[in-house]
Amino acid sequence: MTPRTAFGALHIGALMFGLTGVFGKLAAASPAVIVFGRAAFAVMALAAFARFASQTPWRKLEAVDWRRLLLSGALLAGHWVSFFIAVKVAGVAIATLGFASFPAFTVILEGLIFRERIRANEILLVVLVSIGLVLVTPDFNFASDATTGLLWAVGSGLLFALLSLTNRASSGRISPVQAALCQNAVVALCLLPVAAPQLAEVRVIDWLWIGLLGVFCTAVAHSLFVASLAVIKARTAAVVFAMEPVYGITLAWLLFNENPTVRMLMGGALIIVAIVVSSRLSSSAGKKNVTAEAVSH
Repeated sequence: MTPRTAFGALHIGALMFGLTGVFGKLAAASPAVIVFGRAAFAVMALAAFARFASQTPWRKLEAVDWRRLLLSGALLAGHWVSFFIAVKVAGVAIATLGFASFPAFTVILEGLIFRERIRANEILLVVLVSIGLVLVTPDFNFASDATTGLLWAVGSGLLFALLSLTNRASSGRISPVQAALCQNAVVALCLLPVAAPQLAEVRVIDWLWIGLLGVFCTAVAHSLFVASLAVIKARTAAVVFAMEPVYGITLAWLLFNENPTVRMLMGGALIIVAIVVSSRLSSSAGKKNVTAEAVSH
């Protein structure tokens, strides 16, 4: 893969991740069913990729690996369920922008858990993202769908930050594709008891949206991202993936007539600029950290 094709693959992957909320809204099913189906389709697609395309040998998992994969799978399940609840309650735009708060949570939790010094640009990231979320919120009436949905989305971002740090702690032992497949398998098993009674009621067209969500927005997007990291710096990849909210909001506007207010656009722009600037200034951003962050959403 050349740098040019890798850069194109990154943008395609970011676009696919941006479609996550769109497919979730198109599927007239509960968040539990959507997450179960997404994980199940992703497992099948990742298994096929590992069998025919991946050249990385799989590692025999030890007890410590299974414990970390079970924890990360549970966090991934909670992240996805809360994100799709936000989509159903408040729409794609608010859900996507609320989730975009995860880098700020990552900075704070990383400093607390790994005892790492928080740099000035990271403090700026937290401040700007916080201001952006205030602007995104139409009002602070907790009875409104917009505020409730944003809170679910921010909760999704918090769970994703915890997932990223869990992946960081276990990175290097397991290949990203193997980890993603195992995590998705855990997600499917976690949601199966809740989703099973509803599966017979899911329409064929909804299975199509869920299948696209699992194959393209999960397995294919992740595979493109991992492949591009062999050529492109992780900092560059992080900046490209900061475009995900832009793609999500634009598609929601075109498909669902979700017209963002000026205040929401200002808040979203502030969040995106904060992520881009922080990624550019962070000279120590490692490849494994970015892989952990992009592997799941």
